[in-house]
Amino acid sequence: MGVQMSSLLLYDVGSTYSKVTAIRRGEGGLEFLGRAQHPTTLEDITAGLEGGRRVLNDEAAGATEAASVLASSSAAGGLRMVAMGYMPKVTAKAAKEVAMNAGARVLEVVSHDEPAEYRLEVLREIRPDIILLAGGTDGGESESLAENAGLIARAKLSAKVIIAGNTAAQPEAARILDEAGVAYVRVGNVMPTIHDLNVRPARQAIHTEFIRQITRAPGLARLAGLVDGGEVVPTPAAILMGAELLAGGTYNQDGVGGLLVLDIGGATTDVHSVIPELGALKPEERGLVINNDKQVAYRTVEGNLGLRVSASGIVEAVGPAGVLTLRNRLKNIEAPVCPDEKEAEQLTDYAAFLEKETDHLPENDWERELEPALAAAALETALKRHAGYWVTEYNPVLGLAPGSPVGRDLRGVKWVIGVGGFFTHHSREEGLKVLRGIFANPGYSLLPEAPEFCIDDQYLLYAIGLMGGKCPDEALTFAKNYFEMESI
Repeated sequence: MGVQMSSLLLYDVGSTYSKVTAIRRGEGGLEFLGRAQHPTTLEDITAGLEGGRRVLNDEAAGATEAASVLASSSAAGGLRMVAMGYMPKVTAKAAKEVAMNAGARVLEVVSHDEPAEYRLEVLREIRPDIILLAGGTDGGESESLAENAGLIARAKLSAKVIIAGNTAAQPEAARILDEAGVAYVRVGNVMPTIHDLNVRPARQAIHTEFIRQITRAPGLARLAGLVDGGEVVPTPAAILMGAELLAGGTYNQDGVGGLLVLDIGGATTDVHSVIPELGALKPEERGLVINNDKQVAYRTVEGNLGLRVSASGIVEAVGPAGVLTLRNRLKNIEAPVCPDEKEAEQLTDYAAFLEKETDHLPENDWERELEPALAAAALETALKRHAGYWVTEYNPVLGLAPGSPVGRDLRGVKWVIGVGGFFTHHSREEGLKVLRGIFANPGYSLLPEAPEFCIDDQYLLYAIGLMGGKCPDEALTFAKNYFEMESI
């Protein structure tokens, strides 16, 4: 049952800009009143938020007279996390899934087969904010959890430890940390069986620590003071919450089915995919060890692909010829480009310039044509890294033959949503052209076969995710109307 409220203010505080969205609850449901943004002021977060509110009030009088305030933030940066476990690949997989959208960055993964002194050195050098202590299925291997707890105790860190391994071995690990005065929390095993990942409890523990960090960070403590209940959600989590609500629906209302969210920013390009039907798979259908292609929700982050801070990463990923070919494709010129040395150098220099001048806006036709081309290059690269692919050669080790699908199969996904500054600040037609362009040549990737495209031109998906936790049915109806989607 959702909460009762007359109106909402929804903040999203980024490292560069703070966004303010106003939503009113009327007889016909939730109504969008307007949005505004203002440069983030980390030394006093309220200055930037008040700036956004003033802009919004100028455009829609009374819009910010809210009865309830919700917020997300990516301005504090992610918690520095180290994962310790038993098997390296399993620990890495669990750590990545736990950290996804929870406000943490996995800096290192160490396993039991690495020397104890090496593991201790990693802890002392990185000095993480949080340690995921995993290892062993329930009733399985039990020694690694206690041994790694001992190493954490020896390291004398101020990190918070999340004990998320074999439940039978957790009491001994907790006793060791207790005696050393190390803060910890026990949660369910992240991998109770070899078929399943149970990431929600550990992810929630990270989220709790993320909120605690925000309340200690200069300026950001004020944000938690403004929010109902003091809960500030990591921005990627808010985006995923919105995507999951749209895809899976609620108890009372169907969702729209499988969807992709392509989120491009100045520093990173994120791809979220939600495939609700995968939740009905039986353990034996998931494979011996669960992997990404069988997860209902999955997110990948390309930290070197962004339109400003990571612009050079785009050019490096696809080459000057790739960017210019995409530029021509968007102009309906299909011929590939072989740029001369001068043109390639000009493009490389421009990308380096964007990394230094992150507030720069295109000033001439050449720059204006490059902006969507760079966006398309980043999105297409990130999407194809996220998606599975068709095998093209025999692989006798894995038993794969040409024509076999491998990885996350997105062919049945219907909806694709474009999110981020590019889609907010460019026309809807240009955004749709970019999205259609990156799906025009799937190659060997398992991309949606008949996608329908939506543009989040008001940057509301984060707000939909935040509202979904308060009034899910109304938020879902609002989202369907906003994106003009129909249920499955």
